[in-house]
Amino acid sequence: MLTAFTAGLLLITISELGDKTFFIAVILSMQHPRRVVFAGVTAALAAMTILSVIFGQLLSALTQGSKIYVYYAEIVLFIAFGLKLLYDAWKMPAKPDEEVIEEAKEAIEKADLDNQQKSLWSILLKSFVLTFIAEWGDRTQFATIALAASNNAIGVTAGAILGHSICAAIAVIGGRLIAGKISERQITFVGGFLFIIFGIVAAIEGS
Repeated sequence: MLTAFTAGLLLITISELGDKTFFIAVILSMQHPRRVVFAGVTAALAAMTILSVIFGQLLSALTQGSKIYVYYAEIVLFIAFGLKLLYDAWKMPAKPDEEVIEEAKEAIEKADLDNQQKSLWSILLKSFVLTFIAEWGDRTQFATIALAASNNAIGVTAGAILGHSICAAIAVIGGRLIAGKISERQITFVGGFLFIIFGIVAAIEGS
């Protein structure tokens, strides 16, 4: 359980910093109360984590008689994601990715159709929906599914949610100070190496 918790925590924390959901939280926290934004963003990420873990556990149960295939699929998935991230990082500019920031701004502008509706509930709901949609299909979702398919579900869930919460806290508390200084290229490099390391660890533990 501790290994699953640590894997989920490290993987999510490194992968989420500087991505679209991070900047969505940064921008929302500049416009609305930070506590409300943090609650909505964290709730969305927690919900996505739980869904991903459930899917991973179902995948494991459906392939109960084919554990060897799940084992190899996990290794291939982690290493493939790692190599893809390293390739993406190699192609990225050294400065913060303005395109990611602009995508986050556009997502918020599209959702903010009624400027007169500023209740705490509407802010909470907007933070939840924007984050949930942005996170759907993200690389961390697939990583969580892969971890949950072959590790302790509670450990993966707890670690991933804590990792998401840390990133959300950084975004809403210090995001406006560091948003322009984050190098997504460096973070993506670290994330790529981390995925590959987990793939190697999975191969060693299963051998």
